[in-house]
Amino acid sequence: MLQFFRNIFKSKIGIALTLGFLALIGLAFASADISNTGVFGGIAGGEQVASVGDREITTSDLAMTASNALTSVRQQNPTMTMAGFISGGGLDDVLDQMITRTSIMEYGYRYGLRASNRLIDSEIVNMPEFRGLDGNFSEDGFRQALSQRGLTESAVRDDFAKGLMAKQLALAVDLNPRMPTKVATRYARLLQERREGRIAAIIAAPFAPEGEPEDAVLKAYYQDNRDNYIRPERRVIRYAIVDAAALTNVPAPTDEQIAERYQRDAADYAALETRSFTQLVVPTQAAAQAIVQQVAGGKTLEAAAQDNGLRTSSFTDVSRTEMGRNISEAVATTGFATARGALTAPARGQLGWYVLRVDSVNERPARSLNQVRGEIVEQLTAEMRRQALGDTTVQIEDDFADGRSLSEVAEDLGMELQTSQPLTAAGLVYGTSERAPQELARVISTAFDMDEGEPQLAEIVGSRQFVIYEVSDITASAAAPLDEIRPQVVAAWRRDQAMEAAGAASRRILDRVEKGSTLAEAVAAEKVRLPAPETLSLSRQDLARGGEVPRPLALMFSMAQGTTKRLESLESQAWFVIALDNIEVPEIAGDAPLVRQTSTELARTAGEEYATQFFAAVQDAVEVKRNQTAIDAVVAQLTGNLN
Repeated sequence: MLQFFRNIFKSKIGIALTLGFLALIGLAFASADISNTGVFGGIAGGEQVASVGDREITTSDLAMTASNALTSVRQQNPTMTMAGFISGGGLDDVLDQMITRTSIMEYGYRYGLRASNRLIDSEIVNMPEFRGLDGNFSEDGFRQALSQRGLTESAVRDDFAKGLMAKQLALAVDLNPRMPTKVATRYARLLQERREGRIAAIIAAPFAPEGEPEDAVLKAYYQDNRDNYIRPERRVIRYAIVDAAALTNVPAPTDEQIAERYQRDAADYAALETRSFTQLVVPTQAAAQAIVQQVAGGKTLEAAAQDNGLRTSSFTDVSRTEMGRNISEAVATTGFATARGALTAPARGQLGWYVLRVDSVNERPARSLNQVRGEIVEQLTAEMRRQALGDTTVQIEDDFADGRSLSEVAEDLGMELQTSQPLTAAGLVYGTSERAPQELARVISTAFDMDEGEPQLAEIVGSRQFVIYEVSDITASAAAPLDEIRPQVVAAWRRDQAMEAAGAASRRILDRVEKGSTLAEAVAAEKVRLPAPETLSLSRQDLARGGEVPRPLALMFSMAQGTTKRLESLESQAWFVIALDNIEVPEIAGDAPLVRQTSTELARTAGEEYATQFFAAVQDAVEVKRNQTAIDAVVAQLTGNLN
């Protein structure tokens, strides 16, 4: 409830994004391709875009982080370009976040805080990205991950240090905050506040112009809105699947290999006796002997155990060797010397004295080479295919390293290359909702970082299936030509013209209300027939129960009583004029349950507010200076606008 209340009044994301960014440590922050950072050396304005105390943020740092941020945005919006990202304020946000992180690091060091190497090591070891197949930290995996991303260990460790420093400072600021009862009571009253007013919807559709726009008008509109018609980059991939089934030159196992395997696994084919037992373990030999005597007197082993406050357990199909290894040789000897259904004499084992009842005896006869030949042939064939597949992948990598083409390698393997449809970075067939072939799912992201004609080998399923592939055609992201999307642009032009005209109508309606007309009279005075205003009476709790709050209602709950305002809503293709007539705020006792609940929620969010103010103060304390000339140079480099 309180979070909902805050969302109505706050227009900035604030601490949520700040701390969210501060939590991005290691690869999450530094995963951009930094192979291009060298292009910023010696640009106009110097190589630093900002100084934070004694620390610097370089042009290459900013370019790298902006590229990484754009990559993240493209996961949700594949059509986003660097130019669109920058024009939307993305670069400014990235630089602000970098300055915040660096300010925290500088401030912490000034006052004796440190992120030790041992602490950083513990963070790295616990990252899932660096774990091997056994679930433990793998140094080889760590080095490989850094190599794949073009990162240095020092850069990653530095970023971990910044994140850990932020955690130390944030914990100190957000320490068990409390909210006074009077403040909580005031907020609780506001949560029960009720507002009455009227809302008029000025729908844009009736204001839409008729007929076609002039060519010059449409061209100018298209140029002003080119970013709305960006087509995503798409790529065509040529590929072939390499697995054991695709290998046709694997020889059959020889008689010598079959005989050798039979000899190696002779124990698996020899005669074997296994037994199933019910066991009872007691601490002393005397106690074990007493149990044996009770069973001899007519009791079952289970009953004798129960009378002595004990319980039996059982195990099945165990060999003598396994029993000797897991319990003791003495227990195994007596267990396999006793007849079926009989009770063994007490024998000493790892946990005490054992009394066993032989429940069953199973005899497995020995099997000859001829009897198991087929089984051995199947095993050897699978192993030889796996080995051949491993040798083949090594040879493929060598061939690609030697400059051989994908077509040449596929021909040597006797494989036919497949060609995908044009694919987007989101893994979709361009222009449809169809997914890319499943076998390409794991290589799509890599394919969008490759140049044409650079063949690669990638693992698909464990070490059992691979794909060889290359990008055969790249269509860059760009605005669609006007001639190809003219109907779409005309429709958008009509919508925008309609919204502009509806906005003018909303201004006229607002002027009439301010001169004394009622909202209904002001709407009726328009030449275009519009819906009559709707009367509303709602509390904040009513809004909270409805999920996401419509923007007109959010405005209604942030206005002063007796005022009238207008609001544009592109998603609704309408303008709204809202008149607030009355606000009722009920009284509430200081010990009411809602007050206690509100106090708890305020305490939970107060820490975030403290941290927001603290981090802002940190930046003031360490003296931040920006180099706008260098920032502009980074923008020019990223967008390719070097003139």
